[in-house]
Amino acid sequence: MRTYLIAATSAAILGVSVSAFAQQAVGTADEAKAMLMKAVAAVKSDRDVALAMFNKGEGGFRDRDLYVFCSRASDGKGLARRAASRYDRC
Repeated sequence: MRTYLIAATSAAILGVSVSAFAQQAVGTADEAKAMLMKAVAAVKSDRDVALAMFNKGEGGFRDRDLYVFCSRASDGKGLARRAASRYDRC
């Protein structure tokens, strides 16, 4: 009986830990939309500063798996890309 309780408790703790980690690993659609609206406002305010912030991931433009990227419509040239993260693999 004691072994069963220990196993059940361990499984419950592991399940909660995995669930908590998974919730923190990805952003939501609402968070992505909020970041998009913030990015549009930043570009309208000062394009060059906004692009620098996007590239560096500063100002809240890098959050878990959410990031801002921009390319010029006329030629497709990338102006801002995903900022590196400490979680990226080499």
